[in-house]
Amino acid sequence: MHNVFETNIMTYDIAIIGGGIVGAATLYKMQTRYPDLKIALIEKEELLADHQTGHNSGVIHSGLYYKPGSLKAKNCIQGRHELVAFAKEHGIAHDVCGKVVVATDPEEIPRMEKIFQTGLENGIEGIKMLTADEVKEIEPFCESVGGIHVPCTGIIDFRGATAKMVELALNLQKDSKLFLGYEVTDIEKKKDTSVVVTTKNKIEAKHLIFCAGLEADRLAKKDGVKLKEKVVGFRGDYYELTEQGKHKIKNLIYPVPNPDFPFLGVHFTRMTDGEIECGPNAVFTFKREGYGKTDFSWRDTWDALTYKGTWKLFFKNMKFGINEYRRAFSKKLFLKTLQRMVPSLTMDDIKPGRSGVRALLLRQDGDTRDDFRIEYHGNAIHVLNAPSPAATASLAIGGYVTDIAEERFGLKS
Repeated sequence: MHNVFETNIMTYDIAIIGGGIVGAATLYKMQTRYPDLKIALIEKEELLADHQTGHNSGVIHSGLYYKPGSLKAKNCIQGRHELVAFAKEHGIAHDVCGKVVVATDPEEIPRMEKIFQTGLENGIEGIKMLTADEVKEIEPFCESVGGIHVPCTGIIDFRGATAKMVELALNLQKDSKLFLGYEVTDIEKKKDTSVVVTTKNKIEAKHLIFCAGLEADRLAKKDGVKLKEKVVGFRGDYYELTEQGKHKIKNLIYPVPNPDFPFLGVHFTRMTDGEIECGPNAVFTFKREGYGKTDFSWRDTWDALTYKGTWKLFFKNMKFGINEYRRAFSKKLFLKTLQRMVPSLTMDDIKPGRSGVRALLLRQDGDTRDDFRIEYHGNAIHVLNAPSPAATASLAIGGYVTDIAEERFGLKS
């Protein structure tokens, strides 16, 4: 990895702000298509993929749930194929192990059938409706009234994939650089360029691409975008199965998601290192990058709680929200949720694990079901909303952003 500390202002063709997997994939796609471009990748942490990318479930999503024709559906499915091919080619830890989505109550069957139809419309290969007995053949400890088998879902090391994308891109162009530990504090506009002001140095570029995740709205505003929505963070806590509980889960088990709630629900995921995670729940976080249950930031809390969209979301999901909070502080309640799918799990089978934070660009009416949002403004492209399945879709998103850049920035190969 290249990292630089220079005192003079360097000028690049493009500066990409944000070193998560979407920023890394954009760098990789753009540098591959335009090897002569000098591109800077600017990341405020000392490590790549240190926020949403490095704290998610590590799942290669199939594209089962997303509205046909949406950016989420198209990019997830295309991105999944690209990501698996990339992982095979470059030795990234992964396994296309499949998952089951299970109904535990007869009331969930119509919702499950609707999801199955969406999957068919999206062309998800190999999906199949299962009886309760067929679910048990795949996951012997899972009790259900039926399910869907999704063989093309998998697991992957997203941190490893991110690092490899950046490494490959930098090998293509010796003048492209990675700046780690450079937090962007301001954007200064010049006649034909923008100056990215960071905590260490200024970096000048003809064009900017923002892939800033949890800080997407704030950096958009610094770049002069008039954005009505705000990013609101939700923390997800995970438990892990202990050695005595691990044999109860073979691969991935998901519940039928509730369409009234903006998250997929607590699920079981076998990770690439063999650990098995259960989670996440979804609770409002008082700090955008707060991974601890008591982490707090006045600025982030004020931003979220003075925004009407946050309150609309709370009131719409009051019952869910209260339950999620109770579960966040009660191992017993978390276990109870897991036992809906695997009733034989005990308190000794689970232990507290890590946490992640998800960024949602929340509409003023409290709606979170917005599609990916990527907009062009001045000499910049802003990835404003890229929640799950953005990691799976990253290479497709990188290609999509490169297409926009080609048209808007007038790139020539």
